[in-house]
Amino acid sequence: MTTTERALLTESVHETLRELIFSGELAPGTPLSVPALASKLNVSRTPVREAVQQLIYEGIAVHTRNAGAKVDSLDAESLRSVFEVREVLDGLAAFNATANATHETVSQLNKMVQVQRELLESPPDQRRDSTLDLEFHTLIRETACNHPLSEALHRLDGQSHLYRSDMWSLELNRRIAVTEHARIVAAIESGDALGARTAASAHVAGLLVRTTRT
Repeated sequence: MTTTERALLTESVHETLRELIFSGELAPGTPLSVPALASKLNVSRTPVREAVQQLIYEGIAVHTRNAGAKVDSLDAESLRSVFEVREVLDGLAAFNATANATHETVSQLNKMVQVQRELLESPPDQRRDSTLDLEFHTLIRETACNHPLSEALHRLDGQSHLYRSDMWSLELNRRIAVTEHARIVAAIESGDALGARTAASAHVAGLLVRTTRT
């Protein structure tokens, strides 16, 4: 196996493990046994070991002495800390993206919002809706053209998924999120960088309240 093939395999295993964690199949506290996961995924231990190390770096898993790695957990207070940082960074991403967005980018963002709006007529699907939300924010972050910023937000997104919430299962929350997404796109489209930052930061702040609301 070449170095490139090994790197691609490790990345594939890493993404698979993230999906298993975010879907709840690997719940918080679940041991991340390299031999067991290698057998489950039908791959060698090396890419699994490297993928688990990446999860630890991202704050999705934690390693404890004499116990090995396990899926980390996130309480409401820790989630609040994550979202406080995300609020600032997603605002910055929207601000920078406004100057860099092409007509094609704005068109893509509008299409994403339209798809989300049309899906409001369908029953909620927590995994689908959270994935669409992440794709929307990822495009804005990529358009910001700031790799350290995108990397930091990628880690924060992963950590926030450790907090179990039914936020995306409630119709009102879904409708509010689409409305907030539309405001962000409208500001980017009009070239209002300050407005885009304000809208994006307000969206993240609102997500925190809706995620933790009982």
